[in-house]
Amino acid sequence: MQQRRPVRRALLSVSDKAGIVEFAQALSARGVELLSTGALPVC
Repeated sequence: MQQRRPVRRALLSVSDKAGIVEFAQALSARGVELLSTGALPVC
């Protein structure tokens, strides 16, 4: 059985940015490093 690993980094690339700020903030609050592919300001 595989053990789960904690998420350390997330690459964000979306076409519809609705809700992305809240999603990014939730990840950041859990200590996830955020990377973006475009002009999205990362929180």
